[in-house]
Amino acid sequence: MTGTPVSPDDRARLDQVFMQVVLDVQAQAQQTAPAQGGTLAAMFHKETVTDALQGCAMLIAGWNQGRVDDAGLTRTTKALRALDLPDLAARVEKLRQIAEA
Repeated sequence: MTGTPVSPDDRARLDQVFMQVVLDVQAQAQQTAPAQGGTLAAMFHKETVTDALQGCAMLIAGWNQGRVDDAGLTRTTKALRALDLPDLAARVEKLRQIAEA
C-alpha cells in the first residue's frame, strides 16, 4: 500500500475533482474500440479496458484511505496509453500532485 498521502481536509476539498477524473477515465476507456479487427485484437482490447477499470478501482480505494495509490496510477496510465488515450493518461498522472495545488 504505497502512494502519495492526502490529508482529510484535502480529500474533502478535492474529492469532486479526483472523482471526475476517475469517472472520465472509466467512461472513455469503455468507449474505445479495438485498433484492429479480429478475435485476438478484441481480446487484448477487453483486457486493456479491464486494466484501466481495475486501476481506477485501486485509485478510488486508495483515495478512500487517504492516498493516491501508486500501483493504481501506474496500471491506469499504462492501460490508457495502450488504448491510445495519452491525454487522459497525463491527466491521471497529475493526480499524484493533486494535494499540492
